[in-house]
Amino acid sequence: MDEPRGFSASHDHTNCKAELALRVIQGRWKLLVLRELMEGIQRFSALQRALPGVSQKVLTAQLRELEADGVLQRTVYAEVPPRVEYGLTALGRELIPVLEGLHAWGQQVAASSAATRGDGDAETPNS
Repeated sequence: MDEPRGFSASHDHTNCKAELALRVIQGRWKLLVLRELMEGIQRFSALQRALPGVSQKVLTAQLRELEADGVLQRTVYAEVPPRVEYGLTALGRELIPVLEGLHAWGQQVAASSAATRGDGDAETPNS
């Protein structure tokens, strides 16, 4: 008989890989940065424009954390002024179906909450 594997089988709460995964994407702007990078390589200025409200300091910190975790790659071009581009690594691209799954689950939660409240404010399936 096969032994259970993965999340449900791990009872070692000090070494939970799901918690590690959540720490990688945890941050006010990280999911939004990842969403933008799913579209392809982006320059810092394009990311900043796509995320109104994020400061340069905070965006830089979030990008550095994602780079340190191996999710994105930073490429600096020796130009004047310097050009910096960000793109997903192979590990980062593996996150795409996970993020799509989280989005779909979030839609279900929104629909369930709206149905419970009876207000009909659930997001549409395409949002």
